[in-house]
Amino acid sequence: MSDPAATSISRPSFAELFTPKLVTVLREGYGLAGLRDDALAGMTVAVVALPLSMAIAIASGGTPAQGLYTAIVGGFLVSALGGSRFQIGGPAGAFIVLVAATVQQHGMEGLFTAVLLSGLLLTVLGLLRLGTYIKFIPYPVTVGFTAGIAVIIFASQLRPLLGLALEGDEPGPFLEKLPVLAASLGTFNPWAAGIAAGTILMIVGVKRFRPGWPGMLIAVAVASAAAAAMAAPVATIESAFGGVPRTLPSPSLPDLSWAQIVAVAPNAVGFALLGAIESLLSAVVADGMTGRRHRSNCELAAQGVANCASALFGGLCVTGTIARTATNVRAGARGPVAGMLHALFLLAFMGLAAPLAGYIPLACLAGVLAVVAWNMIEWQALSALFRSSRGDAAVLGCVFLITVLRDLTEAIVVGVALGSVLFLHRLSRMTAVSADRPFVDEDRADGAPDRRQAYDGRTASDPDVVILRITGVFFFGAAGSVGAVLDRIADRHSALVVDLSRTALIDSTAVQTLEMLHRKASRRGVRMILCGVGPEAERALAAQGLAPPAIPFAPDEVAALALARGP
Repeated sequence: MSDPAATSISRPSFAELFTPKLVTVLREGYGLAGLRDDALAGMTVAVVALPLSMAIAIASGGTPAQGLYTAIVGGFLVSALGGSRFQIGGPAGAFIVLVAATVQQHGMEGLFTAVLLSGLLLTVLGLLRLGTYIKFIPYPVTVGFTAGIAVIIFASQLRPLLGLALEGDEPGPFLEKLPVLAASLGTFNPWAAGIAAGTILMIVGVKRFRPGWPGMLIAVAVASAAAAAMAAPVATIESAFGGVPRTLPSPSLPDLSWAQIVAVAPNAVGFALLGAIESLLSAVVADGMTGRRHRSNCELAAQGVANCASALFGGLCVTGTIARTATNVRAGARGPVAGMLHALFLLAFMGLAAPLAGYIPLACLAGVLAVVAWNMIEWQALSALFRSSRGDAAVLGCVFLITVLRDLTEAIVVGVALGSVLFLHRLSRMTAVSADRPFVDEDRADGAPDRRQAYDGRTASDPDVVILRITGVFFFGAAGSVGAVLDRIADRHSALVVDLSRTALIDSTAVQTLEMLHRKASRRGVRMILCGVGPEAERALAAQGLAPPAIPFAPDEVAALALARGP
């Protein structure tokens, strides 16, 4: 029996689970050297986040200003309250599909309500300490839906990439979008396509030859200057949205009527689920790069507060962003102050350079998102999964197709279900039953001994005792195959020893299988003995009535054999 004191010490307290990493860093000692490193890292991340936040917001059906609001308000709170030292919060490309669909269905006011509700849900998930379980999502599922999102993002940028002019609204679903875009190819704008291609080439070139430079910002600046100098006939932020404001708006509550809440509840659940997955994956990436360890439940709670605040300021969904978080780590950040400064730098950029943002062509931002979509696809992981396992490849393919053709939330649910079934199938194949002698007598030549010599020398003196060893995880997935083997026990045995010492887990279905075996053995006059029963298995067996004196227990096979040969 475990020591209660030891158990209480091993379990972290509420304060330990939900203390922001900012507090931890300040307690460790934070000086001017750390502030300098965090300021440089925050500036670097802000330069990357500036064009990306606007591009993601536009692709989501919002305005470029909303992307900046999200990065400033949400990014500051994620770093200040979160459970990761290096997490950078803001709008993410993974949300483009869900946000755009929500705007089309419920309008911008409905989006703000959904973001607020998702924030409340994320906070509850964190406080209920469910962050650990959210991370239990099969790797093929995350790779599949990320690749699917990338395809949808790229498809959503075909119109600005090619400068197409549509007569009506662009359809959201993938299969409906492509015919409409194909019918509009006659409006192809070579200026827009040239600007988009130049932007992509500059981003790729800077990353190739000057990886430390802010390629996206350089490409956007050069493309915008070239388009303005040549008076290119392309849509810009100014012509499409009227420019970017210099300050944050005043906070206000969205529509919280019961009808609105019911209408956007499914969207809010989707935001919360995707936000939890994306943010925790980003935190895990940061942990792998730095050797640190994040607090998942604290991170979820911080993401929830950040989303609530973003909704109040007219922003979009906030989550941890893998690319910007990795940039923060590479730039030498020491702690959460870097993320907080990144948000303040963005606020300063918005106040100083808002008029210049109006000159940015939409085709240029589409080029930025095309690069983002390409980078989202984990090409090496795709190749490795398809080579290593047909089951994983099938799960990945199903999630990818459902994401592109149906719905992201549906894809995650189906993917997790398929991944779980695949895991249980593999687990069941690891469960085996072995015996110290064959279950059925083999054919023997004339003159052979009356009894076959046992394989196990310990039972040679009493061949009527058979030992069964169950290895692996004895659960409902393996109970059928194990039960089929156990059913072959012949009534010629006087005693049956079932060794559970190599069994890692026993569930209720397995206990029921053993109980049926015990009844069958009793009817045939075969004495059944269990050995190597652990504490968890003992409690499960006792609940089913499989406990002394109904059935004897032994610590090991030697003791079990002694019981079998006794009275």
